[in-house]
Amino acid sequence: MFNILVLGGTGFLGRDVCEKLVERSGGGEGPITVPSRHPSRAGDLLTLPTVEVDGADLYDDAQLARLVAGRDAVINLVGILHGSEAEFQRVHAELPARLARACAKAGVRRVVHVSALGAAAGAPSKYLRSKAAGEVALRSAGLDLTLLRPSVMFGEHDHLMNRFATLQRMFPVLPLACADARFQPVWVEDVADAIVRSLDEHWTIGQTIECAGPAVATLKQLVQMAGSWSGHRRAVIPLPDALARLQAAMLELLPGEPLMSRDNLDSMKVPNVASGSLPGLARFDITPTAIDAVMPGVLGGLRGAARLDPMRALAHP
Repeated sequence: MFNILVLGGTGFLGRDVCEKLVERSGGGEGPITVPSRHPSRAGDLLTLPTVEVDGADLYDDAQLARLVAGRDAVINLVGILHGSEAEFQRVHAELPARLARACAKAGVRRVVHVSALGAAAGAPSKYLRSKAAGEVALRSAGLDLTLLRPSVMFGEHDHLMNRFATLQRMFPVLPLACADARFQPVWVEDVADAIVRSLDEHWTIGQTIECAGPAVATLKQLVQMAGSWSGHRRAVIPLPDALARLQAAMLELLPGEPLMSRDNLDSMKVPNVASGSLPGLARFDITPTAIDAVMPGVLGGLRGAARLDPMRALAHP
């Protein structure tokens, strides 16, 4: 099973998934195809043997059918953190439904899909409800399906720890919404490893797998870690709910991707931790990597011109 289609392969998780797929094949099998409407932004993937970037639009049924045809498996990593209800539905619910139909028509049965911890039809946020709708669409299609639900992911190019480290370099005090929200952060490479192993481990078919790290932390604790490891720990001031929602509403008005949205606040009403009732990384013999084994080196290693990269990312998301 080496002819793989990776949807969302140009993203934070996708890059690691593609690297591990190449390692899995020994660089001698393929192809591993990554669709992107902006192939020029996927230059780092083009250096990987057997990886092909296809300038296709996933939201065009004809192009999606062409991409799926003849594949051994499809991995779907496509997701957004911010958007309107219609945008969440389009990306998290409608695309999986269209993918299921394309796979059925092409006779492709094996699908590995990444959802999110807390996904449920009755969840408080549009993000989590749309993730749940995508799961239902794929489950009802009769595929050989594996669902993975990761907690918030950390790593070299993450959107959580790097961003909070940057904010603490820029500001003397950090007002923080949902300071007590609970997470079980997981290393992006551990999640990528589980995704790729799922292709070869038949017990994963029909399973929902929770991908979480070894420890639970509050958002305030994670922010303090980011500040300490970057050398700029600031005072963190928890905001009451009313002020938190006002802050999020104001951030939504700024250009680019917001740091925090009201829907993010709604998502954080649900603890982003493993239930313990579903299989986890240990089932793959993966020992989850602790955040303090990775991020001090990442955040403390920003020196010289490199220290500006996270700020550029904030300015041009």
